[in-house]
Formats: sequence, C-alpha cells, structure tokens
Amino acid sequence: MKLKNMTREELEVLSYTDLTDLLLKENKKPMNTAALFKKICALLGYTEEEYAAKIGDYYTSLTTDKRFVLLASGDWDLRDHHSVEIVIDDDDDEELLEEEEEEPEEEMIPEEEEDIDVALEDDDLTDDDDDIDDLAIISDEEEEEE
Repeated sequence: MKLKNMTREELEVLSYTDLTDLLLKENKKPMNTAALFKKICALLGYTEEEYAAKIGDYYTSLTTDKRFVLLASGDWDLRDHHSVEIVIDDDDDEELLEEEEEEPEEEMIPEEEEDIDVALEDDDLTDDDDDIDDLAIISDEEEEEE
C-alpha cells in the first residue's frame, strides 16, 4: 500500500523505521536523514519543534536497523539494493603465514631488571614449616605491657 493512500491512524501505528522502509521503496532512490524524517513528519503532522526534538532518536533507529545502509554520500538506502563484495587477497594470506612461521625474538630485559630477577631467584621463597615454630601468640594485655 502506498503511503499517500494510508490514513493518519494507519501511519501512526507504524514505527519510524517502517515508514522509512516504505518511503525508500516508493522513491526507489537513496535519501538523507533530514529529508526522510521531514517526509515522515509531514505524513504524521509533526511541527518543526517535534521534528527538531525527535530527529536524533530517528537517526539512532536508522543506524541500528539492519534494513538500512548509510552510503558514502550520507544518504540512506535499503540494504537489499546493495551487495557486499568480498575480496580475498592471497598475497596477504601468504604474508601472514610467513609471519607465524618466524620464531619470536628473545625479549630484551634491561640490566637493572636482570639484577632484580637474579636476586629473587637466589632467595629461598619457599615456606618452611620451621618458621611456624618460632611464632608465639600473645594477648592484647601482654602487648600493651611492652
């Protein structure tokens, strides 16, 4: 059904994106955000203030709806009118394989950090059960006396 043949009540039931879908199908050419929303506002009888207040939400709804595609020209069109061409460049794949086959270079550690690592390795960092024997439990009162 054509938009101009629909009653205002029928138009109000449709979402902005549904109206946009119908507009783009009828016009058969891409349109920019402002032109699309002005037509929708005219159909729904919105004022300029309502147009200004709602155009941001309208743009967001277009960007999230998978039916529409934003063209390089800044116009919106139906995704069905455009195909996606996937180009696989074999040269890139060969370069990636060559990079994966190369052995990773040894990480250079500054001398200062090497000294720290060596010092940590020399310390015996393991827990000894003997340390627990040296511990003593003291009460709060004994601690206050000291």
